[in-house]
Amino acid sequence: MLLLAVLVGCGGRASSDTVTTEVQRVLDKRATAVLDRDESAYRATGPAAGTDAEFGNLRELPLASWSYHLTSLHRSGDRATADAELRYRIKGYDAAPVTAARALRLTRSAGTWHVASDEPAEKASEQLWEQGAVTAVRGEHSLVLGVGQTGERLRAFADLADRAVPAVSEAWGTDWSGHLVVLVPKSLEGMAGLLGAPASGYRGIAAVTTGEAGGSARAPADRIIVNPDAYGVLGDFGKQVVLTHEATHVATRNHTSAGTPLWLSEGYADWVGYRGSGRTAAQVAPELERAVVDGHVPAALPDDKDFGFSGDAARLARAYEGGWMACRLIADRWGEVRLNDFYRAVGDHQKRAGAVEGALRDVLHTTPEKFTAQWRDYLRAQLG
Repeated sequence: MLLLAVLVGCGGRASSDTVTTEVQRVLDKRATAVLDRDESAYRATGPAAGTDAEFGNLRELPLASWSYHLTSLHRSGDRATADAELRYRIKGYDAAPVTAARALRLTRSAGTWHVASDEPAEKASEQLWEQGAVTAVRGEHSLVLGVGQTGERLRAFADLADRAVPAVSEAWGTDWSGHLVVLVPKSLEGMAGLLGAPASGYRGIAAVTTGEAGGSARAPADRIIVNPDAYGVLGDFGKQVVLTHEATHVATRNHTSAGTPLWLSEGYADWVGYRGSGRTAAQVAPELERAVVDGHVPAALPDDKDFGFSGDAARLARAYEGGWMACRLIADRWGEVRLNDFYRAVGDHQKRAGAVEGALRDVLHTTPEKFTAQWRDYLRAQLG
């Protein structure tokens, strides 16, 4: 049930249900126009300045559904503001609708409500089509959507994603969708807009994966969002590791929960990314190697706060490397099957308290104290 507050101007009182129904009807027509690619019908709903271009920007986005659901409405005479959820699915990729919070302004003329503006709600993220015309490139296992990028560059991302999917399935298993949606904005600022966060927090970060941790099988497909500025300076090997790392987050999403520490989720994604590459521990973990050689062996596994993007870059590197080394230790000592079982057992616990401890006991038959000691010895042996 919608709880809608309606402010009525001096032109007379209208019931909240009536106004809500009228506005929802306009939004339904707007949604149908988007799905039908009917620009004239879209214009009839009263597009605001700039949204004509956004309608065109959507042309290459393969949509399975598109709808608006009002969550609040405030009216003053012939003007109104509303909060709504835009729900959409990309055909062939999203098992359930992706939800975006929108802030709307509406005006009423000749007895009909029209949309005057349709923007991201406060603190909500932008959508890719709001940044420019979307170009879509399909791969065997991927859909790459870009703004301000050449088709050739987007095809390169599709090739990387198509190699990442079977690599992840070989390591993790096939109990995931087996496909990726990759968003490539024009710049770092575009990436930040898609994440609804300051650009400064992602400078130097090549890509991130969005999604609901611990989601069910019907959770929307994750989006891998690329920072083209940082990604562009990587070599071919580094680019493949990044895409495989992010693809691992997509594959493991249903077994990643509040119970999963970042050293495990990020360490496992790196382990899959480097798996089979032949890279040595020193090559993959240079910052941690420096610390170990200098006699500064970490006393404990990385804490979640060590993974903050806006902090010390060397500390962040050591956190990722420490998590990778922990997963590498498990794979080396207990085997890859046990590593996967351990990951699932931790995430399936749902709550942080006792998750790692229980999985260490039940899957690896050890304790946190013993595992930490083994990890520290492993660092000395591999990096010292």
